[in-house]
Amino acid sequence: MSEIVESDRRAERRTTVNVRCTGHVRSAVGAPRLSFSFVGDTLREFLEAFFAEYDVRDLLIAETEADATAHGWAKPPAELPGTWAKNPEGEQTRAYARVCVNGRFNEHLGGFDTRLSDGDRVALLYPFMFCC
Repeated sequence: MSEIVESDRRAERRTTVNVRCTGHVRSAVGAPRLSFSFVGDTLREFLEAFFAEYDVRDLLIAETEADATAHGWAKPPAELPGTWAKNPEGEQTRAYARVCVNGRFNEHLGGFDTRLSDGDRVALLYPFMFCC
């Protein structure tokens, strides 16, 4: 029973984060920064609420592996040095786009299940980089 009560309490919880937008996201949202409140406390819940308010999902989220990969990148070596974290397909950002929480890429945290607290900074970055 306490598990159900805790689940209900979490579902009703509102979290307010500070959102920073760059590039095309900034243009679509109309502001470089804003405060945004949503029901829940995960990055996934934030993104769902934010995308319902602002039509920027297609700028940031890759539906397929091909959407998440830039063409022309060199093939990585068989064994990569360091830690290479990647979100599962459908939870990745588009090539050149990134979602950061408090200055860290979400894939190095808990992916879209990263917990958010009031006052956290969520950055929606696109383009992340551009090469000619």
